[in-house]
Amino acid sequence: MDYNRVIPIAAILASLGSAPALSAEQTPVPQAKEMSANVNNDVAALTKKAESGDVAAQFNLARMYDKGAGVEQDFAAAMKWYAKAAEQGDAKAQTNLGFMYADGRGVEQNYAEAVKWYRKAAEQGDVVAQSNLAGIYDESLGGVPKDDAETLKWYRKAAEQGSAHAQNKLGLMYARGEGAPQDDAEAVKWLKKSAEQGFAEGQHDLGVMYEEGRGVKQDYAEAAKWYLRAADQGYGYSQNNLGWMYATGRGVPKDVKESVKWFKKATVSMRQQATR
Repeated sequence: MDYNRVIPIAAILASLGSAPALSAEQTPVPQAKEMSANVNNDVAALTKKAESGDVAAQFNLARMYDKGAGVEQDFAAAMKWYAKAAEQGDAKAQTNLGFMYADGRGVEQNYAEAVKWYRKAAEQGDVVAQSNLAGIYDESLGGVPKDDAETLKWYRKAAEQGSAHAQNKLGLMYARGEGAPQDDAEAVKWLKKSAEQGFAEGQHDLGVMYEEGRGVKQDYAEAAKWYLRAADQGYGYSQNNLGWMYATGRGVPKDVKESVKWFKKATVSMRQQATR
């Protein structure tokens, strides 16, 4: 078996098809211990402020219903208050409203509406909205036409703001030559930024570039280093590649026992991913 060709090609193809799911804005939700002892009074007061048009209160109330923090989880109520804040121009509310439409939470799934609200937030510079908007155009979700120019534009904007996910996706666009000119050096530049932030897929894809010598001098030890970082985070494709590197002694000492260990981990990780 030609491990040198089979492993990297299979790995990078698999990685290209395993992008992270679209994510909502990640502002921490207030924990119950941080709230007033009289939660009901706090919710009533917040609701009163929200009903008066206070955008911060509307957003915070939406988050509480969205996450079930201090109130019973209610996606419809979350939608209502995100919409009110979004209509007043709040970028975080627009992002989260886009996510609710994309995920079908509290409303029928509607990617066209998700695009509408993500775009409003993205144009205000919201990095999550920029990345999620790019993802919809990239994957042509919900019948939204695939648009490489929009994908590249919004991933670049998010990547330049430091989004590790967007940096990884931008790097892959250059590596694949899809939606961007094929440019391995540019691919490595963005994959490295993603990897250095600890993003497992960025670490894996950077490892592939080192293993194949694309955009960098071929370096099995460097490839193994990045595979190990992603593997330690439970990333199955890197666990698999690390297993092959131990099996063949490329970049690491040949070690059948260590190889079997990583193959077993990869089997479990990939099975778990397939059932998500």
